[in-house]
Amino acid sequence: MKTLIQKVEPDVNQSFACRVYETPNFETNWHKHPEFELISILKGHGTALIGDHVCDYKVNDVFFIAGNLPHWFRKHQPQMSCSVLVVHFTDDCWGNGLLQMPEMKSVQALLKKNNGIQLQKKLKKEVLPAMQALHQAKGFDKLMRLFSCLQLIGGSTQYKVLTEDFHDPAVAVNPAIEKIIDYSFKHFLEPVTLDEIAAIANMTIPTFCRFFKKNIKKTYFDFIRDLRISHACKLLTSTDKPILEICYESGYKSWAHFSKQFKEVKDQTPSQFRKQFL
Repeated sequence: MKTLIQKVEPDVNQSFACRVYETPNFETNWHKHPEFELISILKGHGTALIGDHVCDYKVNDVFFIAGNLPHWFRKHQPQMSCSVLVVHFTDDCWGNGLLQMPEMKSVQALLKKNNGIQLQKKLKKEVLPAMQALHQAKGFDKLMRLFSCLQLIGGSTQYKVLTEDFHDPAVAVNPAIEKIIDYSFKHFLEPVTLDEIAAIANMTIPTFCRFFKKNIKKTYFDFIRDLRISHACKLLTSTDKPILEICYESGYKSWAHFSKQFKEVKDQTPSQFRKQFL
């Protein structure tokens, strides 16, 4: 996969970057960068692809993404305006030796994990204002506030691991992956065949299946399943539509198929999932 390598420049007179990105600068392709990324959603909603994990994002969601972990945040409607607050930093931007100090053990452990995580519950409520304060701060205070955010995350277990040990292939493969993902985000609610998607990639079906599994670490139909279940979760939590109606609106023709795949992904039934948000 020809993953876009994004160049991140630190802020002036800072060793790291802390910026707000708003449409159209919010929109990026499937990309990665050596910097760690702490990102909070300020405006808009959509679907995130982080490593091999598909999930929805909405206002006030917070994600922490390891360096060189490919990701993509895609808004639900093309005309929607989105914005995010993003902190980019490397694990040595503050110089050598600092992370070896005993006071930094939790931060060191956090940065050693090759994970993508989503913050939950009290942790998210603590980190959101801390990130805003970080954005407003300057100089030494800005650096200390970054450490404060990392200490909060590293010292907590209130997060969901989305993907771990995802290794992006080092070799350059057919850049058609960009077209495949883009097409899938636009058409995942419609019937899709391997003939159709392999033709978009300009590959035979066996070659396409191997190519996709190697790069995304799951089969193409598992990827489509995750997109559909993510869409169903959004409808379950943001509307009062009957679950059967949500089943059909999420690209399924059969309740049994929807129910089985929902449980495979979420380890609970659609009704159980909805109840925890009531």
